[in-house]
Amino acid sequence: MFVMIAGLVLFLGTHSVRVFADDWRAGQIAARGENVWKGIYTVIALAGLVLIVWGYGLAREAPVPIWDPPLWLRHVTLTLNAVAFFLAAQNAGPVGPVTARLGHPMVLAAKVWAIAHLMSNGTLADIILFGSILAWAVADFSAAKRRDRQAGTVRIAGPWRNDLIPGAVGIALWAAFVWGLHEWLIGVSVFGKG
Repeated sequence: MFVMIAGLVLFLGTHSVRVFADDWRAGQIAARGENVWKGIYTVIALAGLVLIVWGYGLAREAPVPIWDPPLWLRHVTLTLNAVAFFLAAQNAGPVGPVTARLGHPMVLAAKVWAIAHLMSNGTLADIILFGSILAWAVADFSAAKRRDRQAGTVRIAGPWRNDLIPGAVGIALWAAFVWGLHEWLIGVSVFGKG
């Protein structure tokens, strides 16, 4: 469990700098340059992600059950994950009505994804992993909206195709996860066979 928690600290820590230390971040970028900052950020975040994946795999070898989710929640999880994939894909294209209204669809996607996984997974490792990501997403979304208000950010909505085309790609990727990619990458079948 320690390996996964260390990974979460690194990964979510790097992704929280704008939430808790935006002025410090701006100072680092000014002092080192944006490319150096992005390089350091990327290396730390990737190290964190590797530790999360490795640590979660280790934790799954000796799970500590906390609760036993009812089977019907899998259907809710499937549906919520479709929403999460649709939202995440909105970052791939120009601003459409959904993106203009929500402002930060990727962070909302992380929230929905984390909630969905908390609903259908009941081990201690699941609660720590998905609960941490949910807590980060809530804090990050709040901070991003606050920055938008302070900056007077206004997103002008383009046509619906700006949301629907990336959204269709997101749903296609979701379908690929449902029908085998999740089992191949994570080792767990969405339908409970793995």
